[in-house]
Amino acid sequence: MNQVLGLRILSTAQALPARVVSTAEAAALCGMPPEIAVKRTGVHERRWLSGSETALTLGAQAAREAVAAAGLEVSQIDTLLNASGSQLQPIPDGAALFARELGLRGAATYSIHGTCLSFLLALNHAALLIGAGQAKHVLIVSSEAGSPGLNFAQPESALLIGDGAAAVVVGPAARDGQGIHAMRVATYPEGADHTRIRGGGSLLSPRHPDALPTDFTFDMHGLSVLRLVSQVVPDFLETLRPGLSTGLPGIDRVVPHQASAAGLDLMRRYGWPAEQTEVTLTHLGNVIAASLPLTLHGALTSGRAGEGDTLLFAGTGAGLIAGGIILRL
Repeated sequence: MNQVLGLRILSTAQALPARVVSTAEAAALCGMPPEIAVKRTGVHERRWLSGSETALTLGAQAAREAVAAAGLEVSQIDTLLNASGSQLQPIPDGAALFARELGLRGAATYSIHGTCLSFLLALNHAALLIGAGQAKHVLIVSSEAGSPGLNFAQPESALLIGDGAAAVVVGPAARDGQGIHAMRVATYPEGADHTRIRGGGSLLSPRHPDALPTDFTFDMHGLSVLRLVSQVVPDFLETLRPGLSTGLPGIDRVVPHQASAAGLDLMRRYGWPAEQTEVTLTHLGNVIAASLPLTLHGALTSGRAGEGDTLLFAGTGAGLIAGGIILRL
């Protein structure tokens, strides 16, 4: 029997850009009829940055609101985890920039990076810190600004991505059984080139003679991702909890990464009823690592999930990485 990692979600918050971009507007940039774009992606609208908004300002806003909702002062945060798929800048680490915005001095701050699954990894890491007595209040910030890196010549990704931020404050469990009951992550590196931004690192710097502008934009081969996911995820789910590839044993609600309409449809094959699955893809798009905490925020604030419920967080990210957590609220 797995040991429960004690953890309590104290609060969640979100911060979204003011600009709402319809799929008709985004489809026009890609030269695609809007009705086809909606059918392929499942996205009706998303948020994109505008004006002075940045992933830093959105993340800091969500963080402030989450700390306040937890009834805490910023100074009571022991650890700040930046769980974002897109970087604010290469150096310093983005967590230090969030800490400066919040006025958080002397706390541990660093990034947990697993592309779209960064929040899932950070949640497990926070539970380990709390369980080891190394932290009491952990602030997780996932903030994404994918729109500046879109390639409109590649509609399958450009029509999916939205911007936004979410923050979650966690602390010690308040009762027995509250926390993480199972966690699993597995990487299938044959999918490493299916979703990528080639440029920006040491392998392909801006000064590299072969670097092209498109190397610094988002590149995704959706069909290749779906084929690999359909091959590996059923067995992966069985290692997380037996029976998950054909149903939801012991699960009250599913909080999935909002990868795409095709990705969400794939869950129906596992016997996961739509009425038990949270969906934000339609109005937020795929907000990279912020998708999971934004979807969690929606489930909690709507009352569709609450204390005592058992949640399944599940998804895949670039790499290809598959991940899942079973959490009792």
